[in-house]
Amino acid sequence: MGIRGDAQETVRGWGERARRFGGSHPLAVDVGIALLVQAAMTMPFVVPRAPELPPATWTAYGLTTLTVLPLVWRRRAPLAVLLAILATSTLYELAVDGPGQPLPYTGLVIVHTIAALAPPWQRRATVVLIVVAVPVSVWLNTGSARELTFSLFVFGAAYVFGRLTDARQRAHRVEAEQAAARERARIAREMHDILSHAVSLMVVQAEAGPVAVRAAPERAEAAFDAISATGRDAMEQLRRMLGVLRDGTEGAPPPREPQPDLGGLPALVERVRASGLDVTYRTTGGVRALPVAVGATVHRIVQEALTNVVKHAGARTAAVRLAYEDGVLEVVVTDDGRGPRRGGRSAGGEGHGLVGIRERAGAHGGTAVTGPGPDGRGFEVRVELPVPLVPSTAEAAT
Repeated sequence: MGIRGDAQETVRGWGERARRFGGSHPLAVDVGIALLVQAAMTMPFVVPRAPELPPATWTAYGLTTLTVLPLVWRRRAPLAVLLAILATSTLYELAVDGPGQPLPYTGLVIVHTIAALAPPWQRRATVVLIVVAVPVSVWLNTGSARELTFSLFVFGAAYVFGRLTDARQRAHRVEAEQAAARERARIAREMHDILSHAVSLMVVQAEAGPVAVRAAPERAEAAFDAISATGRDAMEQLRRMLGVLRDGTEGAPPPREPQPDLGGLPALVERVRASGLDVTYRTTGGVRALPVAVGATVHRIVQEALTNVVKHAGARTAAVRLAYEDGVLEVVVTDDGRGPRRGGRSAGGEGHGLVGIRERAGAHGGTAVTGPGPDGRGFEVRVELPVPLVPSTAEAAT
């Protein structure tokens, strides 16, 4: 099983490299296809022939090569290449009595190319040419119904496979665009969380600084230290994210620092506490190790919730609680601030913060509910995430 899996991975790797090469060097691919077709069409000239058959001449072989040569330009002018192949093939049939071919290789390749790459009007013109040219070619050769049926079948199959190739490429492009849109949304959430959190704390500290300078100089110094630490942390996170975005553009591998996780929550709470908000942090239930993606999501949810408290709630205290249950992690952030605004607007503001929390929870199959806090006071963010709870290393050792 392992050997077969390794072989499949190897084949997929070669296929991916071949697709990248084809996208980067289309002319080299077209030349290679032309050489391959030329090799196939050379076979009847080198295989010994029966004495009663006409000899294979250099003139016939030269016309065969002339039929293959237009395939080099099959992507740039597919319909012109088809007309050139029809002309040279007709000349071969009428002017020389050379070896025949078991399959019309050049015609099949260009018909597939037109079906896969050409605009609709060229595809329609190709169908008309096939319907006309194939019976004429059969009449010039054997004139049998068997050959006519076979020729129409193989050309029809080449056209159908070309259309299927086009459909698959379109599906891949749509999938790539959707993946890019999801990645842009993820990066936007990360940037929002990093900048919103850092700027909010820095603004709060900067506003408190002048008051502290007059009333308690030591507090002013602590406020400026907090601004500096918050700014450095934000710059480090942004540098990490931009390093990932620059992956491969400068020839250097991107940084591989870990994503924020539950281990960073105490430091996050401490930074918010330095802004003057009294924040408590506790966990209940059996603490377990979580998947990396879930840990990063929990960190960002708590960060955004606390940022909203600092920016909008006017609160004096806030509480962060993580409750571990069987298969579910509940994240609750509450404050004693102004609570929901009139008209259903939350104290969390009208920006993307709460939307981002819901999106992050939904990405893991969880839910996020926001509204008044306990007893109708303040504001509460409650998130439930279904997670496969894995015993921590310490518990596994016992």
